[in-house]
Amino acid sequence: MAKVYFYYAAMNAGKSTVLLQSSHNYRERGMRTLLFTPSIDTRYGTGRIESRIGLRSGAISLVGSDNIFARVSLEHAAQPVACVLLDEVQFLTPDQVWQLAEVADVLDIPILCYGLRTDFQGKLFPGSATLLGIADDLIELKTICFCGRKATMNLRLDQQGRAATEGAQVEIGGNERYVATCRRHFREALDGKPVPAPASFAHSASPFPRPASP
Repeated sequence: MAKVYFYYAAMNAGKSTVLLQSSHNYRERGMRTLLFTPSIDTRYGTGRIESRIGLRSGAISLVGSDNIFARVSLEHAAQPVACVLLDEVQFLTPDQVWQLAEVADVLDIPILCYGLRTDFQGKLFPGSATLLGIADDLIELKTICFCGRKATMNLRLDQQGRAATEGAQVEIGGNERYVATCRRHFREALDGKPVPAPASFAHSASPFPRPASP
């Protein structure tokens, strides 16, 4: 029986890189994969998945009203599909996540989902919340906080480099405004303590030394 896998991580942990590498591994063996990405993610253009290290691929663009099970069923009938992979899965609706489970359960096609677990306020995205409830396997892709601990939170900064505490849950683009932190420093930042600045804020003095690359 095929499974639904949810690979989650804080921002900039290499989720898209792992997705594209997984798809490549299937295709290298002559197996067909389907790649999906929500249409709301327009950072690289519609229907594109790109990683920070330069890997890229076309993908099927999804809107909230799309039925993923119906789309995969049509594709699978035309030419067998070995695996379905989805980027930025946090933007899917709960119904679409259940449709992914139907693909695994009815069509016996494994589902590999990649995305964030929580937003800049530490709240679950609807798509991620549903996956946490129904996915067969939950796999954390790890990155580090500026203190060297595991980063689990996604801190959004304003133009002054302070932690944002209000705003829309979804903000496309502006990845340089986000910092992956551990829970402790996320909480301290929301309480007003300064945090190291991302690249676009490099002109600002940082109160913390940056750890050496592992």
